[in-house]
Amino acid sequence: MDERTRSERLDERQAERATEGERSGWARRDFLCAGAMAALGAVAAQVNEAEAREKEAWGRSLGARGGRQDGAQDGSDPWNLADFAYEEWTIADVQAAFASGAATSESITGAYLERIEAIDRQGPRLGSLLEVNPDALPLAREADQARRAALLRSPLHGVPVLLKGNIDTADRMATSAGSLALAQGAARRDAFLVSRLREAGAVILGKTNLSEWANFRSTRSTSGWSGVGGQCRNPYALDRSPCGSSSGSGAAISGNLGMVAVGTETDGSIVCPAGTNGIVGIKPTLGLISRSGIIPISHSQDTAGPMARTVRDAALLLGAMAGVDPRDPATGDAGPHQQADYARYLDPAGLRGARIGVPRARLDRLPSGDRPGLAARDRLDAIRRRGDHRPL
Repeated sequence: MDERTRSERLDERQAERATEGERSGWARRDFLCAGAMAALGAVAAQVNEAEAREKEAWGRSLGARGGRQDGAQDGSDPWNLADFAYEEWTIADVQAAFASGAATSESITGAYLERIEAIDRQGPRLGSLLEVNPDALPLAREADQARRAALLRSPLHGVPVLLKGNIDTADRMATSAGSLALAQGAARRDAFLVSRLREAGAVILGKTNLSEWANFRSTRSTSGWSGVGGQCRNPYALDRSPCGSSSGSGAAISGNLGMVAVGTETDGSIVCPAGTNGIVGIKPTLGLISRSGIIPISHSQDTAGPMARTVRDAALLLGAMAGVDPRDPATGDAGPHQQADYARYLDPAGLRGARIGVPRARLDRLPSGDRPGLAARDRLDAIRRRGDHRPL
């Protein structure tokens, strides 16, 4: 495919996204940017004017794509974030691009590496990654070669995946849990879930920052801070917590620094950063995903889990990681219940008959034209339409 055809494909996909955004009213990013900008306004008086301008520009630039630029009348985009071709793409999007020849695993992996350099290492300095995989591009080329030979392994074939920094990889990356004590620590073999991802054809893109030792280093530890990676920042409000301990996985996927990521959780370490950074996180039942090769805290609570921008992508990643591992007896008990494809259980009518609580008192106090309030009401209307019921 020549460059013109590829450009046309990208333009077509962007137009489709704009149309989808108009139909749904608010995209994921629009909804969150509205809330982030409100938060920035609330703290603006407490920071110096130059810093406030930088944060506001960052919030606007994140929302600059998808047909909505309400908060960016001056077109400010100091780090050229609107030029990222694969923003908000899903696994289905990249597989369609692979199949049509509009993109390759190498081109998408390279684009993510460039974006990581631009906004994780420089610019706003999100600090969501501990390191990138020096072998990411060769792995992507191998995935492309397998595709050309019709040796596709799974829906994750050629998809760039990020791993939390407490998960073993037998490669040139360290498994440090963010601690300087293990900054040069090399694993002798892959964690079982990593071997499953490699078998699925995924490209291991890098290791994400975390609350050091998965938030088990102190009773006064800080969410998203580690000795190796420094402070991870929330992409929607740089002075707000990204939550933890899977802070980097949450911030990186929210900031479009990878397609999907793996987090780990003992008590809230997946679901909290997922919610805080506006993505999807799943803490699976203990034993569904092997714990071997993950720096532990609690044998009765620890588990890895998927983090993604959509429920479908999280389900696809979950299925790729699940499996029986002789090194983790808990997976034997879960074995009969494991599925290869959890995405097939996604049901558009799944909310029908559900009872959902809504904090009306707080919502109703917002001004009628308030952007976060409008976004919240719009989403509630969508839930009502899907579920054919009245939220409480």
